Amino acid sequence: MTWTAHILTIFPGMFPGPLGHSLAGRAMAEKIWDLKAVDIRDFAVDVHRTVDDSPFGGGPGMVMRADVLDAALESVADAPGPVIYLTPRGSAFDQERADPVRPYSPRNWKYCPRPPPCRNRRRTLR
Repeated sequence: MTWTAHILTIFPGMFPGPLGHSLAGRAMAEKIWDLKAVDIRDFAVDVHRTVDDSPFGGGPGMVMRADVLDAALESVADAPGPVIYLTPRGSAFDQERADPVRPYSPRNWKYCPRPPPCRNRRRTLR
């Protein structure tokens, strides 16, 4: 069975990008692994496909809407394996952290949020 990585993004056209070249690209062409870019905007509930909102309580910037993100994650929830939650505040995702994930192959998910308030909103939904 082919190992599949699901990437939740608002820019699905950016994938596979550099992952489609060199050794990773060759492995993808040989069906050793696959990449599925899930467009988070497909789960927006309004006509404008809005995925972000102003931060609760004000402040600069925008945050990802937790309801839209939750729907996107639920769409790939049938795939076995953990959600790998990449964040600038966390520890490096190195080989030591990747080894425990190996038993969950052939699939795992990655989600890399940008604004900190979104990370907290999504975590509190579960």
